[in-house]
Amino acid sequence: MSLGEILVLFAAMVALALVPSTSVALVVARSSSAGFSNGSAVAAGIVVGDLVFVFLAVFGMAVLAEVMGSFFLILRYLAGAYLIWFGISLMRSKASLSVEDSGRSAFKLSASFLSGLLITLGDVKAIFFYASLLPVFVDLATIKALDVAIISVLTVVAVGGVKLVYAYFAVAVVSFATSLRAERAVKTTAGGFLVG
Repeated sequence: MSLGEILVLFAAMVALALVPSTSVALVVARSSSAGFSNGSAVAAGIVVGDLVFVFLAVFGMAVLAEVMGSFFLILRYLAGAYLIWFGISLMRSKASLSVEDSGRSAFKLSASFLSGLLITLGDVKAIFFYASLLPVFVDLATIKALDVAIISVLTVVAVGGVKLVYAYFAVAVVSFATSLRAERAVKTTAGGFLVG
């Protein structure tokens, strides 16, 4: 891959990661309710899901279609059910004193990671990008191992970086809102977005 191709692919990945989506909602909701570490774990799950799509795209579109056929539909329903459950639990949760108290949160990092992974594996936007648009940026017929490594690093930095920024700002907003004694309203609003 040329430097120009790398920069264009990186810009496209950042732009797509910035677009509000279910993965962004999950990062923000988990960060605001359970702290930055849980938001980071969700972001890591999202990145791993994106890397799965990178490897599936690189190693053949037929494999992607075959593997994700009916399994994709099941993942979408599971991800949707999880978002509804998480939204309802946010709306019903009691306000905590601060985001720093999140170490005692009911959310475990592994659950946050898994939720990010499942949301991504069922994300139409991610599937569309890696199945349809990635071949526009990279000739998958002549791709080399170095190119796959570059695409993987770009995915981690672009997608992971954007999601971590969302996590950071979600925690900052909750910290600010907590100082205004508005945490309950923030959690109810975040939960409502996830359910609705």
